[in-house]
Amino acid sequence: MFKKIIFIIASLFLFQIGFSQVIRTKLPDTTSNWISKNKVGFDISQISFVNWNAGGNNSISGLLKGNFKRDYSIDRLNWDNELIFRYGINKQEGQELRKTDDQLQINSTVSFRNDTISKWFYAGKFNFNTQFYNGYAYPNTDVSISAPFAPAYFFLGIGAEYFNKKEHLRFYLSPLTHKTTLVLNQRLANEGAFGVNKAIYDENGNIVSLGKKSRTELGVLVTNEWETEIYKNIMFENRISLYSDYLNHFGNIDVNWQIQFEMTVNEYVKASIGTQLIYDDDIKTKKQEDNMQVISGPKIQLKQIMGIGIVYEFKKKTITTG
Repeated sequence: MFKKIIFIIASLFLFQIGFSQVIRTKLPDTTSNWISKNKVGFDISQISFVNWNAGGNNSISGLLKGNFKRDYSIDRLNWDNELIFRYGINKQEGQELRKTDDQLQINSTVSFRNDTISKWFYAGKFNFNTQFYNGYAYPNTDVSISAPFAPAYFFLGIGAEYFNKKEHLRFYLSPLTHKTTLVLNQRLANEGAFGVNKAIYDENGNIVSLGKKSRTELGVLVTNEWETEIYKNIMFENRISLYSDYLNHFGNIDVNWQIQFEMTVNEYVKASIGTQLIYDDDIKTKKQEDNMQVISGPKIQLKQIMGIGIVYEFKKKTITTG
């Protein structure tokens, strides 16, 4: 069911991408309802050694990334849509191919304001987040610790949003947000991964009741997005999401915080430095010890990525025909 929903959403996104490229034969109006922004990039880093006395392993890494936006605006109504994907791999001498980054995210916000001056909107927000491929606690590649739709997160809520288009600043507050966590891998669901109810076993180790593949919560969500040029050709982007469930340990806050600096070398070559911090008390950490996976309590997750590569960015307005 959820896979069908995501397929429909993705199909609508692709339809809009294709629709925005149609050549009009009629004379256009002077106004535009749709604005399209597209960014695709590929970062690569490589190091090799020949008779290097200090030692070292040859390695090569690649990261494919994309960001597609489709924003609709008419009078006091806005509909903003965003598709983000990232996938990175690393190959080091003497090791198998390993994943370094993996993200698929869809954001959609519908907002309405009482007049054309106010920067405050009534808003409804939808967010979906999952990954493309299995994740492992390396060097163990026999047993995955995550998978596509394991987990997957859905947020759907209503609230108020402050949007300053000139300053590229958004602040969203929803006192009523429904969160669904999916773990569609039955083995991971049986383990109670990512906060779902784990399987129940009898005294002989046989499963009496399978682990639940989903978990629902109702809570408060606060998000902030801000983008600015801090110096010539250096862009700074901040995204943070804070969520707390009303019914389960209210006051425990799930944090997802991303910071990125993007430095422009020329029109097509850019360097980037980014960090992401995640904390969720429903996510138990796993590590490899003595050829066994050991599960411990929740911890702060931190990721840092630095790369330089080719970025192709283009914008297009879909003109309303007369």
